[in-house]
Amino acid sequence: MILSARARLALRLAMVLGLAVIYVPLLVVVLNSFNTSRTFGFPPSGLTLEWWRRTVSNGGAVSALWTSVKVGLGATVVALVLGTAVAFAVQRYRFFGRDVVSLLVILPIALPGIVTGIALNSAFRTGGIPFGYLTVIVGHATFCIVVVYNNVLARLRRVGTSLEEASMDLGATTFQTFRLVTFPQLRSALLAGGLLAFALSFDEIIVTTFTTAPGLRTLPLWIFDNLFRPNQAPVVNVVAAALVLASLLPIWAVQRLSGDASGGRL
Repeated sequence: MILSARARLALRLAMVLGLAVIYVPLLVVVLNSFNTSRTFGFPPSGLTLEWWRRTVSNGGAVSALWTSVKVGLGATVVALVLGTAVAFAVQRYRFFGRDVVSLLVILPIALPGIVTGIALNSAFRTGGIPFGYLTVIVGHATFCIVVVYNNVLARLRRVGTSLEEASMDLGATTFQTFRLVTFPQLRSALLAGGLLAFALSFDEIIVTTFTTAPGLRTLPLWIFDNLFRPNQAPVVNVVAAALVLASLLPIWAVQRLSGDASGGRL
């Protein structure tokens, strides 16, 4: 169907409006990080790098950053191991309840975060598990598994088993086949799934609220706690701006990996 000139213009305007709604607020955050004023006022009354210097030496922000990194890496490792294992089981084997297993793996990301958080909080308290890094990592892994599972499952469906069967017929062991044939085909899917899982964990705040220990703060929780404190407002702006800029690299990497996969390069 060929669109008229007015229809094409309307679509372009809708696209521009949608992009503006998404990116103009982000641009305001970045500009405010250089604002000489302590408030969130716009336009900036002046430009300075003072707040960036103070953020680097802010102990609370740095500690929260490293907490988020450690939790994100832990959740990503758990998600890669369990998500890949479940994807292999669902795709390569036929067993009773296979569809139910697939549904249960995907369900946590569809549930409201507050429901997952309350459920995990209750489970940890009932089991006598002390709250800390472990409980936060487990909480994040419940939904990080989904993105790894979906990526690996889609790749397994695409590549099939013919190359693995040929490798086994030629005398390779199961481990050699996985290392030399299967893993290279899954490598980009695992990397993309791992990046997405880390990003989801790094951004999580609701489940974290219900599974963290007193005094243990991830970066999103630290931002939420300090957002409306006048003395911390400029630092919060800087942290938010830094996260916006840091998010560009993993998004670009995931797009490149997805493009390679769709283009047939395994």
